[in-house]
Amino acid sequence: MSVKAKKHLGQHFLRDENIAKKIADTLSFEGYENVLEIGPGMGVLTKYLLEKKITTYVIEIDSESVEYLQANYLNLAPRIMEKDFLKYDLNEVFKGEPLAIIGNFPYNISSQIVFKTLEMRDQIPEFSGMFQKEVAQRICSKEGSKVYGILSVLTQAFYEAEYLFTVPPSVFNPPPKVDSGVLKLTRKENYKLPCDEVLLFKVVKAAFQQRRKTLRNSLKTFDLSDNLKANVIFGKRPEQLPVEEFIELTQLIEADRK
Repeated sequence: MSVKAKKHLGQHFLRDENIAKKIADTLSFEGYENVLEIGPGMGVLTKYLLEKKITTYVIEIDSESVEYLQANYLNLAPRIMEKDFLKYDLNEVFKGEPLAIIGNFPYNISSQIVFKTLEMRDQIPEFSGMFQKEVAQRICSKEGSKVYGILSVLTQAFYEAEYLFTVPPSVFNPPPKVDSGVLKLTRKENYKLPCDEVLLFKVVKAAFQQRRKTLRNSLKTFDLSDNLKANVIFGKRPEQLPVEEFIELTQLIEADRK
């Protein structure tokens, strides 16, 4: 695959075997029978997944990479999907069964990969992979941090998020201009929330779209009662609220609408 094509896809291919093995080892491989690798490229991570007692599938949008994988990983060939992960209905293959997600994710779609995982949270108990370092840190950050935001709250509402290790640019081809970070998401045991989950997404997104404002101002479009807006929580800014308080906030707005 040409460097030009790689850049077009926003992907930098890992060429360090030790790091590839380390990423493959981040999953527990328990509680599910299938793992899906997103953007396998030439298979540096794939080969270590194939050593595990798990059924490995890969999804790759680039035809040159698909041809390479088909020629070099014959036992994987029936489970290579030449599809766009963001647009493809995975249940055409997995039929509602649980699966883990793993990958060295293209930087330009990594956040969208997380959002699709959140949509499929009932099926995805584990997720690990490599992101641009600052994105990985954002996903794992806690309240009070400057990088705490929409991705942090919505991911951590359903998953325990752990930043695992940093990867330098020198181990990629072509080398990116920034460090990368590997994280792991483990779905919470009680991931069904005691609030309207669709409303939670709307509240979190509206709050952080005007993150410098208090919630009283950023959530004006929700047409809240004066009584509710008098609650002390509405005097806070979104980065001050832990995930649990966003859930409470959603419950308050739900109750206010009744």
